[in-house]
Amino acid sequence: MRRSGAIGLVGGLAVAAATGALLAPAIPQDPAYHRLADARRWLGVPNALNVLSNAGFVLVGALGLLFLGDTGAARRTFQEPGERWPYAVFFAGLLLTGLGSAYYHWAPGNPRLAWDRLPLAITLMGLLDAVIAERIGVRAALRLLGPLVALAAASVGYWALTEQRGAGDLRPYALVQFYPLAAIPLLIWLLPARYSGSAGLLAAAGIYGLAKLPELADAWVLSATRVVSGHTLKHLLAALAGYSVLRMLRHRHAAETRTS
Repeated sequence: MRRSGAIGLVGGLAVAAATGALLAPAIPQDPAYHRLADARRWLGVPNALNVLSNAGFVLVGALGLLFLGDTGAARRTFQEPGERWPYAVFFAGLLLTGLGSAYYHWAPGNPRLAWDRLPLAITLMGLLDAVIAERIGVRAALRLLGPLVALAAASVGYWALTEQRGAGDLRPYALVQFYPLAAIPLLIWLLPARYSGSAGLLAAAGIYGLAKLPELADAWVLSATRVVSGHTLKHLLAALAGYSVLRMLRHRHAAETRTS
């Protein structure tokens, strides 16, 4: 497929997804979402494992930002300096996701949930923009970075505002969260790579998608393992997805230098 056709297909998917979200009925926040299976307290920390498991996000986010700040590593990893910005948004969002999620899980409820979802939405947009930079072009990605971050923030703000008015609607947030999981593999499949390491990006999207499964079986996982709940396992898997991106950056090289 030609480059223009691939871009059109990915853009068409965005239009189709947005149209589907617009036509779908409003999705209010289920109050039962806050009633998580593991409420065990440890060392004075309520919901301890759900709070403390967010350390993985903070650690991976901090390591990623340190890696991007290493001038020598950045020169080996990126052909153009501007390519670092989407990844900076990704890793900063990951770090803030850990803080926001810990804040939410300390005392779960809608007001705190917004501070969990906001950085996560920004993290996903950062990764999508990073793939755009590498598959479509750095200039296009830098132009889109601000609007994508604004869209992520607006999706969470819209949900929070509608919840306050008694008619919560998660449709925009769902779009922001799940569209990158479809668009990133599609971009990787349709457009040529500037670098090695595409498997690391696919792994990140796949692991994050997989992390949603134990979340749906929160109580069952806790009952089966007697150690961790499904929600805690979700945190660990999602942090692993972030680490797969960092590992990919540490080991990749320009595609044209690949040896046979």
